[in-house]
Amino acid sequence: MASCVPAGWRLAEVALTLQQSRRYVPDLMSLQRTCEVNYMALMKLLPPDGEVGAERRYRVGNDLQFQLTIIGESRFTNQVILSQHNPELPEYLQAQIEIRLYHDVRMAEVCAAQQISRLQPRYDYPNKKMHQRDEKEQVNLFLAEWLKFCLRHGTSPINISS
Repeated sequence: MASCVPAGWRLAEVALTLQQSRRYVPDLMSLQRTCEVNYMALMKLLPPDGEVGAERRYRVGNDLQFQLTIIGESRFTNQVILSQHNPELPEYLQAQIEIRLYHDVRMAEVCAAQQISRLQPRYDYPNKKMHQRDEKEQVNLFLAEWLKFCLRHGTSPINISS
């Protein structure tokens, strides 16, 4: 029985080549669900006036604070930054996420996070910046967890209901 593997190739090299040739395909239904849940949570947490420059802080524990700031708006969208403030941590360790809210479809999508200025739907792997194949999906899931945490444990000068 003849082998279809070229002479000199090891089985591990063939498996690695096959794995690298498979491209990651985003699960759009899952991503849309996450974006819809994020939108609903953000609408509960955003400042009530909704004007550019409006901000709202939530305190969790003694030193940890989260701040939502509206940085832009257009007819059907708002641009929001969710940032962490903790005086005990250096600035580069404090999370910051830029989010775009699409009011017409009721979705909120992460546009930028930490040092990633524009998230791609998928990344080839391995890559120079070591992004995961599903980096965008992971960051949106992280936002969902963060928003859930803010709704459950955060306190604000303005009463919020979950």
